[in-house]
Amino acid sequence: MKLKEERLCRIVILFFAFQICFMFIIRTSSPLQDHITWRSTKVMRSLSSLPISKLPVQHDASKLSSKISLSSSRHLSSNPNLIEPSIHCDQSHRLYDWCHLRSPTILDPKRATFSSRSLSPSMNPPIVEKVRPYPRKTDINSMSNIREITLTTKLSHSPCTIVHDTPALVFSIGGYTGNFFHDFNDGFVPLFITINTLFPDQEVTLVITNYTEWWYGKYEAILPQFSSRPIINLDNQTVSHCFPSVVAGLITHGPMTINPNLMPHRKSFIDFHALLEEGYRKCLVWPPPKIKSKPRLVLVSRSGAVGRVILNQDNVIKAAQEEGFDVVIFEPSAYTYLCDVYRLINGSHAIMGVHGAALTHSLFLQPGAAFIQVVPLGGDWLARTYFRNLAKGMKLEYMEYKVQPEESSLVEKYGKDHIMIRDPNSITNTNWSALHNIYLRSQDVRLDIGRFRSCLKMAYAKAKRSMEHQGLHVKRRPKIKKFIRPPVFSYTYGVI
Repeated sequence: MKLKEERLCRIVILFFAFQICFMFIIRTSSPLQDHITWRSTKVMRSLSSLPISKLPVQHDASKLSSKISLSSSRHLSSNPNLIEPSIHCDQSHRLYDWCHLRSPTILDPKRATFSSRSLSPSMNPPIVEKVRPYPRKTDINSMSNIREITLTTKLSHSPCTIVHDTPALVFSIGGYTGNFFHDFNDGFVPLFITINTLFPDQEVTLVITNYTEWWYGKYEAILPQFSSRPIINLDNQTVSHCFPSVVAGLITHGPMTINPNLMPHRKSFIDFHALLEEGYRKCLVWPPPKIKSKPRLVLVSRSGAVGRVILNQDNVIKAAQEEGFDVVIFEPSAYTYLCDVYRLINGSHAIMGVHGAALTHSLFLQPGAAFIQVVPLGGDWLARTYFRNLAKGMKLEYMEYKVQPEESSLVEKYGKDHIMIRDPNSITNTNWSALHNIYLRSQDVRLDIGRFRSCLKMAYAKAKRSMEHQGLHVKRRPKIKKFIRPPVFSYTYGVI
């Protein structure tokens, strides 16, 4: 009897020992399952509308939790064995390319090359993609000066000098950077779109090529709103940097456009304006002119041989004052201190000026403010494409004043019957050089005050409504007894 009990005990012990061994074998094999789950396709195209967290994989990604998907880059950085390196690209758009190297990666700054550091063996030959990370890819002149970035799945065994725990986003500030319009249209707006499309719930490290110190100084106030991590100037690096993954290139929705339908969280120009407000409200600034119980109109002035100068500007100012505006003349320059300018324009209720890059300052207005764009001859397409889009996205009260032939200085040169005067669109639609050199650079305007006054009346009504919406009292319009030209505000790094 005793012998039978001992045998029974041995059988029970062996049974439990077998169960423990079986569970151990199953548990140690689970990383292989993870590796299979995260294995991704080699190169994907036309993926601009998808965030990185939702890029296609060979297996059923819908079964993965959203938390895991959104943290894929962080997941990979701590578990490099879980994925075979791959590159996903969108090269289908006429304005931009972008590529994503899904792998722990190391930057060789001398060659501007990001290589894989994944320990997962690949049975395929290395993939190499080259990107010029500036969103004007059909513009040969601007793209020729943009540094080319290389992404490759080829394994690098070089050691990491600096290790980052956030993905890298690489872009260029070359091209037309320096023109205030292009700084936003080709730079900050696409950067906002890209971060909120590909990294909607992640922090990134900005890696910038074609870098200039003046650019950083000018926009230092808003750069931390895009990323709290220190910016990396790719052009002067001498050591290697390692990242969980890397994206090279910026996404654009078109000229001065943010399409909420293409964004995971439906971000819009209103959100972009909030980002600017968050940055510029922290600046130390000179106080803007006090609001004098009447709507403030910022007249964006042009002077010198730059084209599109309002030749009878004093008459325009007087008419605006007669309609009830407090007029401020603003002449921006390359050295304009944007913190002060933001306070001036954000506290104003209307802006006006002839089509030009300086009207980009309308981004600083509050929604509901009035925006008058004076459109010179030949400028219809530019006005419609750029600042009308911006005004719509910003929910501004937009108005256009289209210059007639008799208001253009070009009549004196070509005569009113010349085709350049009678049908400027037939010239500008096919000849960019003529648009730039004749209609933009060689044309000044003399506004018909009687006709322009009706535009001012509408703008005043909208600006007054905006002011009242802010809870500000508006006094009745006094009669202008004597014209006094207002001072010119040209903020230059804090000095008025």
